[in-house]
Amino acid sequence: MLDPQKAGSPDVSTFFQVSPTSALYSPRLAHIWLTALDERTLVFDNPQGGVTPQPVAVFPSRNAHFLVLTVREGAEGAVRDFLTDVAGIIRAVDFRATDERLTCVVGIGAVLWDRLFDAPRPASLRSFTPVVGRVHTAVSTPGDLLFHIRADRPDLCFELARQIMDALSGCVDVADEVQGFKYFDNRDLLGFVDGTENPRNQPALEAALVGSDEAPLTGSSYVIVQKYIHDMTSWDSLSVEEQSQAMGRHKLSDIEIPDAEKADNAHVVLNTIEAPDGTELKIVRENMPFGRPGSEEYGTYYIGYASDPAVTERMLENMFIGDPPGNHDRILDFSTAVTGSLFFVPTIDFLDDPTDALEALRRQDPVARMKDEDRHEPGPTSASEYVNDGSLRIGSLKGADHE
Repeated sequence: MLDPQKAGSPDVSTFFQVSPTSALYSPRLAHIWLTALDERTLVFDNPQGGVTPQPVAVFPSRNAHFLVLTVREGAEGAVRDFLTDVAGIIRAVDFRATDERLTCVVGIGAVLWDRLFDAPRPASLRSFTPVVGRVHTAVSTPGDLLFHIRADRPDLCFELARQIMDALSGCVDVADEVQGFKYFDNRDLLGFVDGTENPRNQPALEAALVGSDEAPLTGSSYVIVQKYIHDMTSWDSLSVEEQSQAMGRHKLSDIEIPDAEKADNAHVVLNTIEAPDGTELKIVRENMPFGRPGSEEYGTYYIGYASDPAVTERMLENMFIGDPPGNHDRILDFSTAVTGSLFFVPTIDFLDDPTDALEALRRQDPVARMKDEDRHEPGPTSASEYVNDGSLRIGSLKGADHE
């Protein structure tokens, strides 16, 4: 438990050792207010130096509500106004139970960005590209707005989702809506612990948030969401050992199987991505199980935050196409992706008032940020086509110019 007397001026790792309060959504603050686990309040330096990121990485929550919406034609002005007001809606619901760790992340899709803002897209914002393997496909489905709501109590998730939908009434349609829940010791419905290799503390910030070298987008993030439906009958027909080999971990202990004994198409193997210098590249996953036993629907809602979505896309290529091609992720024989969307997650400052950031984007090279529809060329068929030098362009690995 944190001791305020010893905290002093903690490094950014403290950002992930406390629960965010409603004040996290006050973009004009020069600091982030966080409530320590013992309910004593501390003020910490903003880890992004003057900008306030959305709470993309927090302690695993007990409940989640995922809303993916499409915006109706002609509703762009109302949606712009809503985005500047959403912090107040979150604060109002959170204030009713401030110890239940209510958070909400708002994402904006590529097509909606073009409709809302007269400015080039963020460098890595694009529509999700289907990943087509020999056997399985990661589909691309519509999505203009994402709301990732989390709390320890389901009623808070429900109430915030209800208030958001009321505020957007007549402006949006629901493309997908999922209520997730914590399942035992953070396991998915396949019976395995989910999120073991998530980075923590400062590495989580580095993995999820755009750095200072990409101003004016510093502190923002990108997120890919997918809804997976599990074939539980087929999965349960496997032995525990077969399930463990498919995952790459022992089911009960969650200990990773030694490399010499691990299947080359195990989920763990194909989701391990390295930069050219051998450094492992990470994303922040906040997956949640969901289900409707009466409808025999069981699944995992996949949500991965990254400073560059190319990392997540590379993982999906490995899973669906295979590494080498044809060696797809064994888990996909039992789990089908039925949705897929990519969103930009701006800072809270941007949501409050995007004027300065949009003007800065306009001043940058318009050719480098050209919209997909203005290129007059087919879109990429895989994540690797977004770069032409074989690299993922992550952090210091990024080239001087973006495509």
